[in-house]
Amino acid sequence: MIGSGPNGLAGAITLAQAGFEVEVHEAEETIGGGARTQELTLPGFRHDTCSAIHPLGEASPVFRRLGLPIEWIHPPAAAAHPFDDGTAITLERDLGATASQLGGDGSAYRRLFGPLVEAWRQIEPVLVGPYPPSRRTLYELAATLGPVGLARAAAASLAAGRPLAESQFASTHARGFFGGHAAHSMLPLERRPSAGFGLTLIVLGHVVGWGFPRGGAQAIPDALAERLRSLGGEIRTSSPVDELPRADIVLADVAPRELLRLGGDLLPARYAAALRRFRHGPGAFKLDWALNAPIPWRADVCRRAGTVHLGGTLAEIASSEWDAWRGAHSARPFVLLAQNSVFDGTRAPPGKHTAWAYCHVPNGSTTDMTEAVEAQVERFAPGFRDLVLARSAMFPADLEARNRNLVGGDVGGGANDLAQLLLRPVRRPIPYRTPLRGVYVCSSSTPPGAGVHGMSGYAAARVALKDRGR
Repeated sequence: MIGSGPNGLAGAITLAQAGFEVEVHEAEETIGGGARTQELTLPGFRHDTCSAIHPLGEASPVFRRLGLPIEWIHPPAAAAHPFDDGTAITLERDLGATASQLGGDGSAYRRLFGPLVEAWRQIEPVLVGPYPPSRRTLYELAATLGPVGLARAAAASLAAGRPLAESQFASTHARGFFGGHAAHSMLPLERRPSAGFGLTLIVLGHVVGWGFPRGGAQAIPDALAERLRSLGGEIRTSSPVDELPRADIVLADVAPRELLRLGGDLLPARYAAALRRFRHGPGAFKLDWALNAPIPWRADVCRRAGTVHLGGTLAEIASSEWDAWRGAHSARPFVLLAQNSVFDGTRAPPGKHTAWAYCHVPNGSTTDMTEAVEAQVERFAPGFRDLVLARSAMFPADLEARNRNLVGGDVGGGANDLAQLLLRPVRRPIPYRTPLRGVYVCSSSTPPGAGVHGMSGYAAARVALKDRGR
């Protein structure tokens, strides 16, 4: 196993459960990939170095199956979206409680999300895998939604975020609320299927919430590592791999660029050329703060949410996301902010707090966005800057230096447009297989994509076992 992120560890556990002797090699000093927690600012302040909120974590079929001993924390509201008028809309567990905040758009919200929430049990295996979904899985989904409902759900999921928001909702607030969720796609909101990301995240908020582990994201790989060791697996840190090792099965939790480096001349020219065509999306500029007190949001309801979307209107968010794609830096970037310490006292010393945030920037950007990001926080929480005790800034290159899979700071595992959403990293019926016997790829550059869920590793391991008649 090359790489110790959640995908790699889930794949390693799956092989160990099947009776294989498993060895994990991790280049860094600690395991975790995009799910690590460290003291980045001051002693006693624990920050997640990449992912901080995990909507797909608790919803992960493989994590559920393993029964990992993780204490999931659920804020009263999954997310909040404040506006300049001092109000905010919150994503509540109860669909009706969210719809009631949207005034005249409440009925449209119920029509759009109600059927998806009710059909989540059938949607989940299609969305998160294991990939590809079975005929039975697809039949059950079609039977649940019905022909008309299935067609509507598919059309909405494959739509662009801005047109969908404008066609479904009349108010500025409802459109902005949806736009903030769709912007997680790291796509321009005028491009498909950015709406699908917004739909998925909102449905997850209603069905399972947007939880996170007590103590930090590191709790997820730590729990996976403990399970692997109990099965006899070995984990070697500070153990970089520079060529594909000889083994019955090799699972590579790596980006296409890394697979090219590891495979070298062993990879067939056609497959190597396809890997080189893999496209990465924008990068991320990330800030972590040690704070003297909780963030003083103008809209009090923001204090109930683990995640806060800072971008105001749909038009403003859309402009910010286009800037990152066209090589520009928005003066008012869309900011995703997490305030874990409000709900998890292990993250900071008594009475103190942490906050985590990032904005999208051009891939590989070297521009310091600290001032722009903090201005967005201050815009919705006057007095925020007065609370900052220390900050840590990570440019795209810093993110990549900590995790080679984050090419140019791309935390999405590659561009999430229609051309490479499912058939990634190359267009093959089973994308985890490589042309090399016994070698499989299982990073977030494979289905179902980015997120702390382990399903890419689990699916790749299942394919490997099937190929060996297991």
